[in-house]
Amino acid sequence: METPGYVHSFQSLGAVDGPGLRFVVFLQGCPLRCCYCHNPDTWQAGQGQRLLPSQVAARALRYRSYLRHGGVTLTGGEPLWQPAFTAELFALLQAQGLHTALDTSGVGDLEAAETVLRHTNLALVDVKFLTEEAYLRHTGGRLSQVRAFLDLCLRQNVPVWARHVVVPGLTDGQDHLRRLLAFLAPYSNLQKIELLPFRKLCLEKYDALGIPFPLREVPEMDQAGVDALRLLLPPSLR
Repeated sequence: METPGYVHSFQSLGAVDGPGLRFVVFLQGCPLRCCYCHNPDTWQAGQGQRLLPSQVAARALRYRSYLRHGGVTLTGGEPLWQPAFTAELFALLQAQGLHTALDTSGVGDLEAAETVLRHTNLALVDVKFLTEEAYLRHTGGRLSQVRAFLDLCLRQNVPVWARHVVVPGLTDGQDHLRRLLAFLAPYSNLQKIELLPFRKLCLEKYDALGIPFPLREVPEMDQAGVDALRLLLPPSLR
């Protein structure tokens, strides 16, 4: 019997959530409250469309001809908050020869995550902050959980792309980048570091939901500043 999941929305042909063109599934529900989250409408669990893995797989397979050099990405929300659904969907997609990417903060039960990773071709792991204090203050989560998830990816030999949002005054600067590289240094399965500029395109969502946006007064990160930091990364990880 299949495990149903709650899906917020779909993006038919995404180009920024893994290699190639991707069919992107946004799942509903997330335990974190990140200060720069772009999808506050996905926070609440048990909402959205209640679908079976086979139903979502069938929808993705409609685009198979476009996904030959891409695949399917699960994001959210937090896919590991619905691990059984995520694992079953990825298993179906891999059986059809499609590449699977998990866009995650690494939160949730590690035993359940282990099952998900058996059917994951690539983990896109958000490394949001670099101290326990900052992680708790700005996300409500724990940095130790992220490290444990990265350790699990390494043990299971799942390739990782690390993603890091660059926020002026919070996560920018050369010293911060050096600390990020030191944090990620133990992971030989790390293939890429994506530095993402902080943007406030989500403000309308927060206003519509009546939720205060914690970084409303923080300026957006300019692309030139992110590009300069990217040049400091090892060429193999850009």
